[in-house]
Amino acid sequence: MSEPAISKSAAAHSPGQPVKLPDTRISRRFRELSEAGELGIVAYITAGDPSLDASENIVRAAADAGADLIELGVPFSDPVADGPTIQRASERALRAGTTLAGVLDLVHRLRVHTNVPLVLFSYFNPILQMGLEKFADAAASAGADGVLATDLTIEEAAIFRRILHARGLDTIFLGAPTSTDARLKQIADSTTGFLYLISRTGVTGERDSLPEELPALVRRARSFTKLPIAVGFGISLPTHVTVLGGIADAAVVGSALMAEIEKSPTAEAAAVAVAERIRILKRAARKGVSRRT
Repeated sequence: MSEPAISKSAAAHSPGQPVKLPDTRISRRFRELSEAGELGIVAYITAGDPSLDASENIVRAAADAGADLIELGVPFSDPVADGPTIQRASERALRAGTTLAGVLDLVHRLRVHTNVPLVLFSYFNPILQMGLEKFADAAASAGADGVLATDLTIEEAAIFRRILHARGLDTIFLGAPTSTDARLKQIADSTTGFLYLISRTGVTGERDSLPEELPALVRRARSFTKLPIAVGFGISLPTHVTVLGGIADAAVVGSALMAEIEKSPTAEAAAVAVAERIRILKRAARKGVSRRT
């Protein structure tokens, strides 16, 4: 089968209405969290830092420590949304020889040991280079649950969404503080699994506090979707999690975890450090004063 190109021609396809996928690991986990009145913890791990074998142990440790979903970052040479910590992690992973094919193999290996939902977090170029059909087949076969292509706009995503949905894979898109109401609705209509809201403008990285405008942004997004909402960019502290417990459905933690890996002397120590950070954040999610009702 010839590979359909993603180009300006795809813009002729409207983003369309959200597709109802079968019951998935992502939807089941968010349903369990909702029933428990508990904020989810989404752990972002750059695959291949410091090696794919190390990433397997780190992800398994994060899942055992209470991470509700895992985002596996596919390292890319020219990131635009990643802050310094994740950029360095991607550089280390690329130097170690990590490829998209290697990350898909990692998903397959992880699925043998854990049932935690796994989301592939990638820039679009590696996916396009592999080929959409081949990528979607491999991701579904390996046991991935969803894909977030950070730089793929919804206007260009019609073919991408159709191919992934046909294989039961969720397509997750990003909403931002700069998104208008009309834009947020388009993003929500193109998203399945959960909506990822960026808490602030700029790149990823640890911050001391959450933006004052965040509750209003989440309220705006909720007016356009019934999907769970996960908030990322700058989430690193238990106090962040406690506050988010009354606002969102999940907190995405990335740079804080990759910083633990970066400063760990060994891969084994990195797994221990990531697990401990997850446990601290999960305790805040379970016992925070702002739990959802």
